Amino acid sequence: MILPLLGTAVTLTTYPPIRDWVCGPGRALEIQDFCAIGVLERDHSDLLAAWLTQLDGHSGPRGIHGPFFGLDISNPDAEMRAVIQKRMLQALSVAEALSADLMVIHSPFNHWHQLNRVNYANVYPGLMDAAATCLAPVLARAADIGCTLVLENCDDTDPVARVDLVRQIGHPNLQVSIDTGHADICHGRYDAPHVVDYIAAAAGHLGHVHLQDVDGYADRHWHPGDGRIAWQPVFSALAALTERPRLTLEVRSDLQRLPATVARLEAMGLAC
Repeated sequence: MILPLLGTAVTLTTYPPIRDWVCGPGRALEIQDFCAIGVLERDHSDLLAAWLTQLDGHSGPRGIHGPFFGLDISNPDAEMRAVIQKRMLQALSVAEALSADLMVIHSPFNHWHQLNRVNYANVYPGLMDAAATCLAPVLARAADIGCTLVLENCDDTDPVARVDLVRQIGHPNLQVSIDTGHADICHGRYDAPHVVDYIAAAAGHLGHVHLQDVDGYADRHWHPGDGRIAWQPVFSALAALTERPRLTLEVRSDLQRLPATVARLEAMGLAC
């Protein structure tokens, strides 16, 4: 099973204790300080400068998590979309400053959309069109700086919806992202397909994966192996793809345990 080196999501406070583990083999980083509420609209030059100092010696791929709280890219109100575009463009300026080539954004789809796709026939195409309109200037800017946007599942119970949106937009700087924990929550709470089906549905368009474990009830962001996800099938599904998405461990706490977590996955023949 040949998979990319596992990277990790970090903040300015969680990164220093694992810096050597990340920088030694050149693991990918996903910087998550700039998606917090209020950061982008305020002066964040000090935060940016602090990160540039911390990144000295990091040679691996680099990305950021884009803003998402309250920012529905399928919002039908054009004035609201303008605010969403502004935040996305502010985040891309951060990505450019940090030499990040990937930015995670959140899916607009939820279980209501899946249940009412036929009942309200205009909702789904309207959602797709609004999202495409919202992302058009953002993708143009992303292309200018060499950054790819990846669309992460959140409340998605249809594994294909995000893939359909990516195909409809058809921009080379837009790909699909999968969060293993989010997929398993929807599997456990809404009887959505298993995470391996999300992976299969994204084949050909998958650029990024958040690896986190859950209990099937809430968004725990536990270390892989601490929850209920069966990791052998997940990594086998990833290995079966022709593309090689960026694999990012997105755990909420105890990042110092990540070397041991990855060592455990390595011992299973799943990761490196």
